[in-house]
Amino acid sequence: MSPPQPAPIRTLIVDDEPLARANLRVLLARHPDVSIVGECASAAEAAAAVRNTKPDLLFLDVQMPEGDGFEMLELCGPELPRAIVFVTAYDRYALKAFEAGALDYLLKPFDDRRFEKALARARERLAQGQAGGRREWIAVRSAGQIAFVKQVEIDWVEAADYYACLHTAGKTYMLRRTLAELENELDERRFCRIHRSAIVNLDRVRALVSEEDGEYRVALQSGIRLRLSRTYRKELQSRLGAV
Repeated sequence: MSPPQPAPIRTLIVDDEPLARANLRVLLARHPDVSIVGECASAAEAAAAVRNTKPDLLFLDVQMPEGDGFEMLELCGPELPRAIVFVTAYDRYALKAFEAGALDYLLKPFDDRRFEKALARARERLAQGQAGGRREWIAVRSAGQIAFVKQVEIDWVEAADYYACLHTAGKTYMLRRTLAELENELDERRFCRIHRSAIVNLDRVRALVSEEDGEYRVALQSGIRLRLSRTYRKELQSRLGAV
């Protein structure tokens, strides 16, 4: 009996240019393990498609009608695909894309080799999740050594340009990883995203504080207060039993 085949990579293409969507469709057709579950030309349409089709992989343009790619991600909230690849003709959005959780950033026009590299990274990300079980620590390489930071010791994680910062009670560790990559390694039972640039350890949350402007801040036991995005508020409140 042959071993069971892995589930196809459910992929959504979002771009307002028909030619750009067609190009991605042709490139993806070369890979039998990829299943295109939809194509969208606007941010609103794409957010609805994410909720309805639950893709694993998203190829996302930045500039589109009815909101840009970043607004589309905000609309999706915690239902974001685990692998997001931005595809755009503008290099100035790269930093913002990685802060928003992008796995890769394809700058148009790109060649086949660059596309294959992005798809390989997506496969690796998705395979990590299917393997099951997460390490209880995060490896941080710095100054000729490797520090192993236990997940239970992390208070919160912050996006910082192309880096991420692990904040613990006594020290901050910086590593060249995107927030999305770290989120995949963190124990989802313990950690929760509260903003596109921040993840908190639920065990460190002391209170949710309502500010005068109507926004909420997440108060940690350390005294730090972090902005809570409306996109992630409902998810956080539910996980804290504060609904």
